[in-house]
Amino acid sequence: MEIGLLHYLTVAAVLFGFGLFCIITRRHAVGILLGVELILNAAALNFVAFEHYVAGGTTGQVFTVFIICLAASEAAIALAIVLQVFRAHRTIVADQIQDMKH
Repeated sequence: MEIGLLHYLTVAAVLFGFGLFCIITRRHAVGILLGVELILNAAALNFVAFEHYVAGGTTGQVFTVFIICLAASEAAIALAIVLQVFRAHRTIVADQIQDMKH
């Protein structure tokens, strides 16, 4: 049995669903960031799968490298923001942080 486009799209849809579920249900900022990373990985998988099976070229791979760079920078900046919020409010639970002014 050959692995086709539908298999890759199914895996990407499952990753996207897990990421969305993680964003909706998690209360901690790190869990929300994990959900964002899963959604970005699902998008990258879609780019590569469509590039391979439909377009034929390197455009999907270029977009995937861009997504990986975006995810790395997003993780570094977001974790720095989470550390600053924890220093200011002594919690990273998104529901408990009501007042962001200090």
